[in-house]
Amino acid sequence: MDLPRDTDFKRPAASATAAASSTKEGEPVAAPPIHAHFIAGPRGRWRIASISAIAGDTLPAAPALDHLIVSGPADPAPAHAVWSLRGATSNLRYTNASEQTALSRQLAALDRPEATRAALIPIRKSPAWWALAQDRRRALVEEQSRHITIGLEYLPAVARRLYHSRELAQPFDFLTWFEFAPAHEAAFNELVARLRASAEWEYVDREVDIRLERD
Repeated sequence: MDLPRDTDFKRPAASATAAASSTKEGEPVAAPPIHAHFIAGPRGRWRIASISAIAGDTLPAAPALDHLIVSGPADPAPAHAVWSLRGATSNLRYTNASEQTALSRQLAALDRPEATRAALIPIRKSPAWWALAQDRRRALVEEQSRHITIGLEYLPAVARRLYHSRELAQPFDFLTWFEFAPAHEAAFNELVARLRASAEWEYVDREVDIRLERD
């Protein structure tokens, strides 16, 4: 059975945040996770323009990539895959209430017709990061690095979705998917440069920047 692509399965409420929430009888209800499977190989919806190692080992070269929405974390990779990565959306782990509200107001949908450029950036953080208490990680993410504030500056031009992979025993902890129009590519480059210059990125020990394009 063919797997649906990102264009075939849309959850607008989860387009820009890891897992948006809805309400039921006035109580917040977490959205079910969205499971994604990124498959690099000889064919795919997105052409791979470049694969660059920012920190640590790179990934093997391949001509194309598919971003598939799948039923769960155990879907096998097809025989033609050069490499594949899996992840799932989760709750917003480092945002406070006001930040979550701001994110919700600026949701940017994936698969906009004009968004013919994309980036998949898998990231692994060091054991030192995971040894920190949650409040210390939150302080590094926002109070010191302004990760959330910086990201808000580029919405809705740069749409994003964060997938968590650490819990799935994947080689990376996070898979961040971005989509944007060619006119906003410079803004996207500025966004990632600002984040990489932050204190939080001192804890990144593997990062690969995969740039993509489609017609």
